[in-house]
Amino acid sequence: MAKSIPDQLRARLTGQEEQVIAAKPTDNPEAYDAYLRGLAYTLKAADTTTNALGAQKYLREAVRLDPKFALAWALLSYVDAANYRNQAFQPTFALQEEARQAAETALTVQPNLGEALHAKGYYHYACLNDYDTAVRYFEQARQLLPNSSRVLESLAYLERRRGQWDRSESYFNEAEWLDPRNLHLLTQHAITYIHHRRLPEALRKLDQVLDITPDDPDILSQKAAIAQAQGNLPRAALLLAPLHPHADNPYVLETQVYQAILERRTAPIIARLKEILANPEPTLGYINGELRFWLGWAQEVAGDHSAAQASWRQARSELEPFLKEQPENSYLIGDLALVSMGLGDKAAALALSERAMAANPIGKDPLTGPSSLEILARVAAQMGEPDRAIAALQKLLSISYAGPLAGGPLTPALLQLDPMFDPLRNDPRFQKLATSPAPK
Repeated sequence: MAKSIPDQLRARLTGQEEQVIAAKPTDNPEAYDAYLRGLAYTLKAADTTTNALGAQKYLREAVRLDPKFALAWALLSYVDAANYRNQAFQPTFALQEEARQAAETALTVQPNLGEALHAKGYYHYACLNDYDTAVRYFEQARQLLPNSSRVLESLAYLERRRGQWDRSESYFNEAEWLDPRNLHLLTQHAITYIHHRRLPEALRKLDQVLDITPDDPDILSQKAAIAQAQGNLPRAALLLAPLHPHADNPYVLETQVYQAILERRTAPIIARLKEILANPEPTLGYINGELRFWLGWAQEVAGDHSAAQASWRQARSELEPFLKEQPENSYLIGDLALVSMGLGDKAAALALSERAMAANPIGKDPLTGPSSLEILARVAAQMGEPDRAIAALQKLLSISYAGPLAGGPLTPALLQLDPMFDPLRNDPRFQKLATSPAPK
């Protein structure tokens, strides 16, 4: 069909164009079927562990069936690297190595494959934080794939990570023009608006996703998190009520827990967390310990101090082993800081907060680096260091960033509701922050 069109138009194809038309990615239909199934998982709205595992499983099967299937090797590398970055998988050296080897295999099999060049660039971006090298690979891929929304989406992520917000927005818009029904792309664009606290725009983008996939629980949860950030807890409760997430979707689950904590009615969610943690999901790794931190926080809000202490001690014992193989994981270190805070270990909590900030400094990562500063603000507020807490909060409310708990940045409305900031409520400086207009 592709060849018949220029024939009918009497257009002349170059030799390279004829080769592209004639090429088949694989001669194995079972391998191609597995590739398409893996690809479908990468296009879902949310970066959940379930979606990541589904994509990885089918792509590993595709390259097993056809070891010369360069397109599948490239997509496997992308899946590994993307979920290393977003931590739907545990960010281990073994996962990083699979991403590297898969990209290099794709390039060895087919050196001029645009998807393989994109995969090599994404590995440098997501696993090595080598943004300059990543851009070079992305631009090479773009020359070969001028209509690829994924290359533009990757450039949007990279510029977002570097704090080049306007450039990131431009790439998102260009990608959406090419691929207006791409659920993952639209969702990530909405999340970027959340980082900037441009909440009405985020809601409009999420509604675009719901027009394509109605009642998507991940998108409804995102809308609930926006309602929380606006201080509209009844609206958030309405959105979250029909959702029944399992442990393999911790974002939706943690949004529900945070809602109960903000409402200060935590008994039902405590029972749910206990039920889930009775049979931990092994693929979640350290996230199980994070969920146990949330259980302790919910128990503390309910007034059951002894139960909270027991949960936090268990959380610490579950989290610490992961630190040996993920010593630079700022999110894991931040979880341990919050657990130490709950246990009343001020020195450890502050030291871990500072370690998390050093592992991912704001100057190196303007997007997620500030999440560790929020951890410090929370620890300082609880540990009797109001000056440090206020200084951190003043900084946080003046910048865009991805938050460490519910994903979004702190807002004045959240400061008014979040129990972790209760020790600051009589401080005039905190009162000014909590009643200030929503920052832009």
